[in-house]
Amino acid sequence: MRVSFEVNGEKVSADNVWPGESLLYVLRERLGLPGSKNACEQGECGSCTVYFDGETACSCMIAAGQAEGRRVGTVEGLAEGRGKGADERPLGAVQEAFVEAGAVQCGFCTPGLLVQTDDLLERTVGAGEGAPDDAQIREALAGNLCRCTGYEKIIDAVHLAAERRAGAGSGS
Repeated sequence: MRVSFEVNGEKVSADNVWPGESLLYVLRERLGLPGSKNACEQGECGSCTVYFDGETACSCMIAAGQAEGRRVGTVEGLAEGRGKGADERPLGAVQEAFVEAGAVQCGFCTPGLLVQTDDLLERTVGAGEGAPDDAQIREALAGNLCRCTGYEKIIDAVHLAAERRAGAGSGS
């Protein structure tokens, strides 16, 4: 079957999709967007987290056919200058904060953490509620497993990204 939907603001189609194929597979293998990682295939680890019609979801648990006519946002969409080639795009603010805070180690969990962090900051800083505290960050990232960092640097990165987003919103 053919599945047509929007990815990172661009209309796309994938042909020859079989009914049991996951959205994750279509993104990675058919559309050439390898950012979302395939780890557990059970919706437990969060490495394949994407925006699905504005809500975060594990793309390994979404049948590709469910994406028909929907909006999907991937970690690639968090980069600045979306219309350019992948290696021409500068990192987005959340991505930069993760690099600067040392929150990226093996990188397998990073895409899901970045999308989930972007969502958290949109719901807090972006909604005028201020920066999230540690408890809010831990709750928001609870569905994303990382076996390398111990989470402290990840939490530092979220605080850094929140601080920068708040500063950008106030005109500083």
